[in-house]
Amino acid sequence: MAAKNTDNKKEIIKTGRRKCSIAVAKIVSGKGRIFINGKTLKGYFGNRPSLEMTIYSPLVLTENQDKYDIRVKAIGGGVSAQADAIKLAIARALVEINEEYKSTLKQEGMLTRDSRIKERKKYGRKRARKRFQFSKR
Repeated sequence: MAAKNTDNKKEIIKTGRRKCSIAVAKIVSGKGRIFINGKTLKGYFGNRPSLEMTIYSPLVLTENQDKYDIRVKAIGGGVSAQADAIKLAIARALVEINEEYKSTLKQEGMLTRDSRIKERKKYGRKRARKRFQFSKR
């Protein structure tokens, strides 16, 4: 994705993925507000401080909590996977803003996509690996 200039504000758009979820984050300079699918962070994730910490971790690490407004469109997967996808999108955008953040974020593993996805169901099985109950008689 690319950066756009809108009314002298630089808007950076980046994508993050995790499991089946995809998050597209738009970062603009602002007061540190985060909106996900049109809702506030608390409104979207409810009372889950661990997910909030996950999303804020790249901002806290680079000391940018109150400098940028972030609008995110998250689709697919569960809330935990969406939180990790948002974290990756924010980290990628921060690297585009300032190249010096790359070493800090890479050291913490925030620029690496977690590629673990659910294994597909196989025929003759209940799930990917679980078998049906065997009865000898």
